[in-house]
Amino acid sequence: MSGASRERFGDLVRGAPDGRFPLDEAAALIAVETLPEGADRGAETALERDCRDRLDVLAARVPGTGPDHTRLARSLGDFHGQAADYDLLSSSILPAVLRRGRGLPILLSVVWTEVARRVGIDAYGVALPGHFVVGVGDPGTFDAGAVDGSRVLVDPWRHGALLPFDRARDLVESTGRPFRRAMLAPAQPRDIVARMLANIRAWAHDPLRASTRLWAVDLALLLPDPDPILLRDRGVALMHLGHYRLGARWLEEYADLVAERWPADAEAARSLACRSRAHLN
Repeated sequence: MSGASRERFGDLVRGAPDGRFPLDEAAALIAVETLPEGADRGAETALERDCRDRLDVLAARVPGTGPDHTRLARSLGDFHGQAADYDLLSSSILPAVLRRGRGLPILLSVVWTEVARRVGIDAYGVALPGHFVVGVGDPGTFDAGAVDGSRVLVDPWRHGALLPFDRARDLVESTGRPFRRAMLAPAQPRDIVARMLANIRAWAHDPLRASTRLWAVDLALLLPDPDPILLRDRGVALMHLGHYRLGARWLEEYADLVAERWPADAEAARSLACRSRAHLN
């Protein structure tokens, strides 16, 4: 990604006063990071245009009549996920998901909500623990204390199948957490982008994927109120890329920031920084 594209990403995720912005734009800018080194602005523009065009084509296939979730499923029902998709970076990159019709639940949900936005259907992401689905209905009227028969949950991972309330509860409880209706609340765009980038960082945990981990960290640091753990992750990624002095500086910055709250984590980061500097001897 060029400096200009990263600046656009930062302006997008931080600039909306209500925290809302088009998720397809943010996801396309994330995808720019996967272009070959030295790619020019033209290649970036082409990738972003490809995402928009593919979503527009899908939107044009949505029927004009019928229940909203059925209308979306008629266009998007071929999109789905498989267990093997968790091993692929492409499953977290929007243009690849649009080409393959496969991806992680959160990217499939972005496809659904962005197509819905194009045709005027109210839909929103729902960040269940351990899974990500789509709510079809007005996000502005969601009430955790009331049952609203006008909205439904669909699971893009399973071809957009309806997700009954009991099944959603079972999915949550299978993670070991008690279910609360507030978990069905509309996810905010910034939180969705943060979760997308967290998935990429998890995929790139192996030191051999440190360059991917680094750009995912750098984008996450552009979000409002980034998690301090990103400072540590950046230091580790730099260290794995052979930038030992710079990596140590980021690890020490993390340690200084969390020393009072998490002294054990701070000590571990300082120890790792020392090992990183030792490579310079």
